[in-house]
Amino acid sequence: MADTPLQRRFAADASLLPHMADLANDRILVALLSEEDYRAASFLDQRLLTERIGREWAAWDALPDLGAAAAPPDFIFHIGHVGSTLASRLLAEASGVLPLREPMLLRTLAQVAERIDRPESLWSPDLYRRRLAQVRGWLGRGFVPGQRAMVKASSVITAIADELTGTDARALFLHTSLPRYLETILAGEASLAETLAQAPARMARLAARLPGFPHALWQLPPVTRIAMSWLCEMESAQRTLPATNARHKWVDFEAMLTDPAAALAAQCAHFGLAADAAAIEAAVNGPIMRQYSKAPEHGYSPDLRRELQAEAAAKHGAAIAEAIEWVEALAGRYTHLADLPIR
Repeated sequence: MADTPLQRRFAADASLLPHMADLANDRILVALLSEEDYRAASFLDQRLLTERIGREWAAWDALPDLGAAAAPPDFIFHIGHVGSTLASRLLAEASGVLPLREPMLLRTLAQVAERIDRPESLWSPDLYRRRLAQVRGWLGRGFVPGQRAMVKASSVITAIADELTGTDARALFLHTSLPRYLETILAGEASLAETLAQAPARMARLAARLPGFPHALWQLPPVTRIAMSWLCEMESAQRTLPATNARHKWVDFEAMLTDPAAALAAQCAHFGLAADAAAIEAAVNGPIMRQYSKAPEHGYSPDLRRELQAEAAAKHGAAIAEAIEWVEALAGRYTHLADLPIR
C-alpha cells in the first residue's frame, strides 16, 4: 500500500526508476527519468547516471508494494548478441510500448536467487519472493494510464525468467543456432571479451544444472567457452521459458532478419500490442535497422552482420567445429539438450 507522499508518487510515476540496490544497507537508488530517457537508453545500468540524471537513495521498505493489482511488464529475454536491443527499439517505435532495457535491479534479483539457499544469503526465500513481485510491479508502471511496459532483460536474467513472468506476463526469447552464435561473438572484440569474462559464472550455472558435469573451465579453449555460454543460456531458457507455453515466443534472430516486418508484426500480435501495418513498415524502414542498436551513433546492418559472421567462420573454422562437437557430446550425455539448435 502507498501511505506516504513518496510512496504515493512512486506508485503512480514511472519517472521514478528504481535503478539499483545496495543490499548491505537494504536501500534502492531512485533515478529521475523522462519518457524520452527510457526510449533513448540502451542500458538502464551505471552508464545511465550522468550528471543531469537526478537520483536519491531510499530505504527499500520506504517504497510501496503495488500489490497483485499492479500491471506486470512484458519481457524480452535472450542469449546475448542476438538482436534483443533491436527488437526492443522496433517494438517501442511501432507500438508506443515503454521500453526498459537491462534494468540493473534485475541483476540484483538474479544474484540473490543464486545464493538464496546458501548460508551467506542476505534474504530469506520468502523475502526474495515478495521483493521479486514488488520489483515486477515497479517495472510495470507507465507514464500514462494504460501504457504498457516492456523489459529487455540482460542475458543472465533468463535464469529467473519463470519467476519474473509468473502466470500472466508474456515473453519473447531471442536466440540463434550455435554456429551463428559462435560466428557473431568471434566477429567483435567487445562481444568476445564480454562473453569470456562471463564464462566462469555461466560454467557454474551450467554445471549446477547438469549432474556429474565432466568438465572444468580451464580445460576449455576460448571458442569452446563461447559454446558453453550459448549452452548455458539455452538450457536456462529451455527450463524457464518452455516454448510449449503460449506466453513464450521463441524467435531465431537470423530468421527475423530475413523478413523484419513480418517478424515485428508477429511479435506485436504475441504481446497484444496495437500496431498497424503502416507503423510496422515505418519502424523497419526507418533508421533503427541501419544503426547499431546498443550505440545508435554507429552504423550497422543485417548485411554487415552477415559479412562479419562469414569472416569469423573462415578464420576460426577448426575451433568452431571443435566447439560444436563438444556441445554435441554433452547433448548425447544429457538428452534434454538434444532439441537445441546445435547445428
